[in-house]
Amino acid sequence: MTDLSDVAVLMPAFNGQADVERTLASFREASRVRVVIVDDGSTPPIVAPSIDGLDIEIVRMAKNGGIERALQAGIDALAERGVRYAARIDAGDLATPGRLAKQRAYLEAHARVAVVGMWTHVVAMNGAPLFDLTPPTDPAAIRRTMLARSCFAHPSLMLRVDAVREVGNYRAHYRAAEDLDLLLRLMTRYDGANLPEFGLYYELNEGGISATKRRTQTLSTLRLQLRYFRAANPLDWIGVVKSIAHLLLPYRALSAVKAKLFKAASR
Repeated sequence: MTDLSDVAVLMPAFNGQADVERTLASFREASRVRVVIVDDGSTPPIVAPSIDGLDIEIVRMAKNGGIERALQAGIDALAERGVRYAARIDAGDLATPGRLAKQRAYLEAHARVAVVGMWTHVVAMNGAPLFDLTPPTDPAAIRRTMLARSCFAHPSLMLRVDAVREVGNYRAHYRAAEDLDLLLRLMTRYDGANLPEFGLYYELNEGGISATKRRTQTLSTLRLQLRYFRAANPLDWIGVVKSIAHLLLPYRALSAVKAKLFKAASR
C-alpha cells in the first residue's frame, strides 16, 4: 500500500457544492487521501462532505479574490501542515483510480522533477467524450515545446510544495494564466514531466468561458511567451503566432479547429 500521508489534494472552489462533492468522490486510492479545499468566498460557504477514504479540511478566504490568490493560500496552508506534494484538481473534474499513488511514486524516483502531470480525457458537461490531451512526457520535449502549446493539464498536476514556494508560489501577475506563470518559473530550476497514461477527466464548460476572460488569458500568455522567448527555438515563434491568432479570431472557430486537430492526433 502506498503511503499518501505527505500528499494533499488542493482544490480551490467558488460556490458549486455539488461539483466539489462529485469531484472528491472520484478519488480511488489504496490509502487515505487528505484534501484541502480553499473556499474562495462562496455564498453559501462550501461544506466539507463526508466521503469514505478522504480527510477533508476547508481553508476559507475572507472574500472572493480569484483563483490565483486561492491557490497561493492553499500552497501556504499545505506547507504549514508539512505536506510535501500538492495534487491539483478543480471542481467538476474527475480523477482516475490510483492517480495520486502513481504521481507520488514518480516524484519520489525523480528528484529533479518538481511537477508531474498526466494525460487527460476532455469531456462535455454531460460526460460525453470530446477529445484527449496527450502532451509530451519527457522533460526535454516539454521544455522545447512549452511556449508553443499547453504541455500540462493544470488540474492533473502534482507539485512539490517546497519548490512552488521557492520560486514564489502562485501569483496574480498574469491573470488567468497563473498555471503557465508558475510552471515556467519552476522549469527555470527544475524539470517537469507527464505520465503517459490518463489521470483526469476534464470537464469543458464552454458556457463559462467569457470573452473577457479569454482575452485576459491570451494576453497574459503572450506576455509570458515574450518574457521567456528563445529566438533560436522555432516552436517559440509558433507559440507567439498562435497567441496573436487567439486575439484576432473568434473563440468558437478556434475551438472547432482545436477539436479536429486533437481528434486527428488521437487516431
